[in-house]
Amino acid sequence: MKVDLNCDMGESFGMYELGNDEGMMPYITSANIACGYHAGDPTIMRKTIELAKEHNVQIGAHPSFPDLMGFGRRHMNCTASEIKDYVLYQLGALREFARANGVPIAHCKPHGALYMMAMEDEKVAKAILEGIAKTDDNMIVFAMNNSAVVEVGEKMGVRVAKETYSDREHTETGSIIMTRKGSEIGDYDSMADRVVRMVKEGKVTAHTGNDADVIAETVCIHGDTPGAVKLAKTVHEKLTHNGVEVAPIQNIL
Repeated sequence: MKVDLNCDMGESFGMYELGNDEGMMPYITSANIACGYHAGDPTIMRKTIELAKEHNVQIGAHPSFPDLMGFGRRHMNCTASEIKDYVLYQLGALREFARANGVPIAHCKPHGALYMMAMEDEKVAKAILEGIAKTDDNMIVFAMNNSAVVEVGEKMGVRVAKETYSDREHTETGSIIMTRKGSEIGDYDSMADRVVRMVKEGKVTAHTGNDADVIAETVCIHGDTPGAVKLAKTVHEKLTHNGVEVAPIQNIL
C-alpha cells in the first residue's frame, strides 16, 4: 500500500516569507510549486525546484487565478479560453526552471479559488485539463474525491490522483471545508491517525460526525499551517509504522 504526500510550496514573494519549505521537504514526495500568479517569483521558483531536487521530491505546478493581492483565493469570472491561457502561462514559466535543473514536472494541482471552482464546475475543470493536456497529456492532476475534475478527467483520459487533506475537515461528499486549522493543530497523533485511516480504510469522519468514503492516493499537508512540520513528520512516521509506503504519485498511479 502506497500514498503520496504533497505540499504547496514556493509561496513566498520577494522579501515576504510564507511556509517552511525546508522543514517540510524531508517528509513529502510531491511539491506543488507556485508559479507567480498567487505567490512565488522567479527566484523563489528556482530555489524551490533546487530544494526539491536535493531531497528527491517530485515537482508539480500550482497555478492560480492572476490574483497576487488576494493570494488566489478570490473567485474570478473568466472564460474557458482565459483559464486555459492562465494554466499554460504558469506551466510554461515553471517548466523552464525545471528544465534548467534537469527535472520533469510530474503533476499539476490548481490553487485556491481556481481549484475549488474546478471541483464543482465542469466547464472550469475542462478548461484546466485542456490547458494541462496541451503541455503534457501524461501529466497527473490532483483533485478531490467525487469532483468535476475527476469526472471530466476520466472522460478525457487524463490521469487524476484523488486527494485528501491532513489539516482540513472533509464533507460527506469527499470535499473539504475551506477553514484553515491554524493554531488549532495540537493533537498531531489523532490527525495522523486520521490520515492512516483514509489511506488504509478509505474512510474519514466528516464535519457532520458521519463517516465519508474517500480514496487517498495523495494527501495534502499545508506548509504554512502552524505546526505543519511536526504534523508532516508525525503523518510520515504513522504511515510507515502502519505498513504504508510514502511514495511519489508517479509510482502509485
